[in-house]
Amino acid sequence: MKAEGRVFKFGDNVDTDVIIPARYLNSSDPAELATHCMEDIDKDFVKNVNKGDIIVANKNFGCGSSREHAPIAIKAAGVSCVIAETFARIFYRNSINIGLPIIECPEAAKAINAGDDVAIDFDSGVITDKTTGHTFQGQAFPEFMQKIIKAEGLVNYINNK
Repeated sequence: MKAEGRVFKFGDNVDTDVIIPARYLNSSDPAELATHCMEDIDKDFVKNVNKGDIIVANKNFGCGSSREHAPIAIKAAGVSCVIAETFARIFYRNSINIGLPIIECPEAAKAINAGDDVAIDFDSGVITDKTTGHTFQGQAFPEFMQKIIKAEGLVNYINNK
């Protein structure tokens, strides 16, 4: 499994209320949630993100409430992967459950800049900043997690077994 795209960079403690503001939680439709993804931290994010793009953040990405709406909004907006120094644990699990690939790699999170073109190989965990030529070793996805992501989430994975 691989991903490649342009980077949107965020800092520490990007919480679920910033990822998808609570005022939009009256909908569970992924397409509707995507239209408001990250708008309180980057009002132009939805206008500028393209299918396959990547979010890179610092520490504790996805902190806050345990709502699944946050990774759903990110995935529905077209983001192919989130790279961060660390993730809030419930966000990490929710992301895998809905089929959004995420990878922890402190070195990559610190070195990669907004606008860089980045490629990720989930089998090996290698992250390549194609803009600078630097590579980073992130944590590879275990096979069972890759199967969940390929199935577009845990429910689909279980239903298709």
